[in-house]
Amino acid sequence: MAAAAKSTSKAKSKSASARRTRRTGRRDPLAIRLLKADHREVEAMFDEYEQLESDGEKLALFNKIALALKVHTQIEEEILYPESRGEVEDDLLDEAYVEHDGAKKLIAEIEEMRPSEEFYDAKVKVLGEYIKHHVKEEEQPGGVFAQAKQGDEDLEAMGERLEARKAELMEELGGEKTH
Repeated sequence: MAAAAKSTSKAKSKSASARRTRRTGRRDPLAIRLLKADHREVEAMFDEYEQLESDGEKLALFNKIALALKVHTQIEEEILYPESRGEVEDDLLDEAYVEHDGAKKLIAEIEEMRPSEEFYDAKVKVLGEYIKHHVKEEEQPGGVFAQAKQGDEDLEAMGERLEARKAELMEELGGEKTH
């Protein structure tokens, strides 16, 4: 009976550990951890945007969102996607590039507007939903990240390249250094 209790306890512990890992991604390789952290950061900014009323605050936060998305899409397109070709299904990568392109176009439209203009908030909301959909596709089982993790690419070394390139782009595009 003691052995059965021990076995059950071990199974519960493993199950809790698996849930914790899936949620936090602590066991993910560096490249995936960094990209998921970017996803969470942008999701939080979109949530915060929903609470704002002042045009000045909306503009300032949207500018941070736009910068984060521009940098994130660029490092994925320069490093993750090309280096994952052959590891990740071509259709998934092609769709990811097209989704990035759609997001970039919507960002450019919003940047040409003022928060007081008609449809500004609606466009920011739609961009947030669009990004949420894209993130879900990248992070879901069988998605870009899952397939990349199963490949032969060194995702720890890739993570270092992603991190370095992100820092360069943040500085180049006028943002603050992160992490």
